[in-house]
Amino acid sequence: MSVIEIKNLTKNYGKARGIIDVNLNVEQGEIFGFIGPNGSGKSTTIRTLLGLIYPSGGSAAIFGKSCIQHPEIRKEVGYLPSEVFYYDNMRVIDLLKYSASFYKKDCTRRINELAEIMDLDLKKKIDDLSFGNKKKVGIVQGLLHEPKLIILDEPTSGLDPLMQQKFFELIGEENKKGATVFFSSHILSEVQKMCSRVAFIKEGKIIKLEKMSTLQDSSVKRISIEAKSQMNKEYFNIKGVSDFTVKGNTANFIFKGNINSIMKKIADIELRNISIDEPDLEEIFMHYYEKEE
Repeated sequence: MSVIEIKNLTKNYGKARGIIDVNLNVEQGEIFGFIGPNGSGKSTTIRTLLGLIYPSGGSAAIFGKSCIQHPEIRKEVGYLPSEVFYYDNMRVIDLLKYSASFYKKDCTRRINELAEIMDLDLKKKIDDLSFGNKKKVGIVQGLLHEPKLIILDEPTSGLDPLMQQKFFELIGEENKKGATVFFSSHILSEVQKMCSRVAFIKEGKIIKLEKMSTLQDSSVKRISIEAKSQMNKEYFNIKGVSDFTVKGNTANFIFKGNINSIMKKIADIELRNISIDEPDLEEIFMHYYEKEE
């Protein structure tokens, strides 16, 4: 069952970039990654999906219903925006109780549990909180009603590394309990830890949608060679080679394709040393971006 269905979703902002013909399906129970640099269209996609802004074309549905036509579906969604803003003169607990009142259920126990996990002082006033602690408030607010779908837009900005780890563990537990997670980030290592599938977005368009396991198991290699004489960059001007750098007798590059073909090329060089490693997700990501240039 698809929890999120996005079909040809478009949002125009005149001369400013929006999103163009975005197509995505997120299945029940998965943690789906949505990756792209700042300004690529991640937040616009999410806000249009949630009915917070109106699309210029296409459609988006959560649990089979449009948030624009059926705003009540948002009660099943926990949303953490990339930036959180609150009434400064409220105490944290009052804000969270006010948020809980929209769900017609007693969330007191849940609020206390989440606050303890995230080390959040419920008695403090909002305007006394640091940016990181305001982000913790947003996390608790997004999860206090135990939503079936959790949408996270750049969720870890402002959190220190210890809190980031606690946050990932918390999201993992919610997923084990059955929640579907849609996780937007420009930090690739976060997505690598959490997600089963991932979509890359660039300049408002989806350029790649792939299983994380396929990305990590693909025939993309980081190769470093040290030759006995000076390297010639033109020698490696072949299909599949990217991110090539050369310094004297040493060359580094990423290769995607049949490993035998590049090894035949390397075999013609008198070597002092060679290393072949698995690239991290960031290097794979940049490979896809460069292909679209």
